[in-house]
Amino acid sequence: MGTSRLTILFDDPFWIGLYEREDGTEYSVCRIVFGAEPRDQAVYAYLLEHWRTLRFSPPRPGTEHLPPPKSPKRRQREARRMTQAAGIGTKAQQALKLQQEQGKQARLARTRQQREAEEARKFQLRQARRKEKHRGH
Repeated sequence: MGTSRLTILFDDPFWIGLYEREDGTEYSVCRIVFGAEPRDQAVYAYLLEHWRTLRFSPPRPGTEHLPPPKSPKRRQREARRMTQAAGIGTKAQQALKLQQEQGKQARLARTRQQREAEEARKFQLRQARRKEKHRGH
């Protein structure tokens, strides 16, 4: 059984949400840009509406978690610490960076292929024009 966590952060100038999910030993993360400060209902509606279109990072090996401690006071203290903690967790940062790098590689490959196709098309056009000149009237 997997666990998931959504953290809403202010990453100047936008509000973002980090949706982290951990399934067994795999960990992946998705970054959602909200723009203005979202309300709880808006976040919930967004997740329900766009769940299938969320782009998660490739799964990375995660860590096995122990069950949460039983003491309610301890859980309350941990929850307070987590809400006061600033920034994105390192694991989430690494997963987002990996997703960004893979997107960059795919984009570079796609533009290189388009550029080569355009050059080949122009070359064919030049060859056809040269043949047309030598054809005679």
